[in-house]
Amino acid sequence: MTQESTPRSRLGVYGISVASELSGIDPQTLRLYEQRGLLAPARTEGGTRRYSDDDLMALRHIAELVAGGINLAGIARILQLEAEKLRLEIENADLRAEREARPVDNERVNEWSRRS
Repeated sequence: MTQESTPRSRLGVYGISVASELSGIDPQTLRLYEQRGLLAPARTEGGTRRYSDDDLMALRHIAELVAGGINLAGIARILQLEAEKLRLEIENADLRAEREARPVDNERVNEWSRRS
């Protein structure tokens, strides 16, 4: 995805010190979260981390979970399940739209109605 086609909220624009200041999470913890796979900031060609607005929103969510007493492994699992839920919701919406776009097969509807 090119920078021109990337939504603004996903553009990595904040360095680690700015992201730390904006999130209230120290830089070493940000590195740990990345190491544990909780977030993946963009990188410059030189390898410098660049955090986006979406990353900052994810950090707020992670901070809430940490404050709730959930360990990092638990947080990783929660984030995986949330991503899977979102994927399934999108897939479900697509299937519903596809179904609604198809012409109705009255013969099948009548057959199904007789079975009920």
